[in-house]
Amino acid sequence: MPAEASPLKVRIQDNVKDAMRAKDKHRLGALRQITAAIKQSEVDNRQDLSDDDILVILTKMTKQRKDALSQYEQAGREDLAAIERDELAIIEEFLPAAMTEAELEAAIASAIAESGASSVKDMGAVMNVLRPKIQGRADMGAVSSQVKAALSA
Repeated sequence: MPAEASPLKVRIQDNVKDAMRAKDKHRLGALRQITAAIKQSEVDNRQDLSDDDILVILTKMTKQRKDALSQYEQAGREDLAAIERDELAIIEEFLPAAMTEAELEAAIASAIAESGASSVKDMGAVMNVLRPKIQGRADMGAVSSQVKAALSA
């Protein structure tokens, strides 16, 4: 008997069906990219993905879109930048709400206390505690520099 699909995966599949019914080609294309990335990961890992695993994939996809978007804007390719912005908005629909600055600071302080970190050398331990709690809700690159600053103080 197959394992129950993750609620996030079901929500994405329902959105694919809705986009097909609405004949929304742009939305359907972006949703199919998401489902293809999920399927690829499931095949590679030979297991069904949890919501947390899917959030990792979606976070990676948003980072790719943001990188491409900045490159297209620098090159003056507004046509391609618009496509990336649209795809980014669709992907972000499935990510949890972004953390506020106060929530992020509290999570960092909690992770530092939980890991017993005392210097920048302990940054990896802090990030390992923090990552599962904030995945998909904050830019990990920015979080990393905030953790480093907190440990340096």
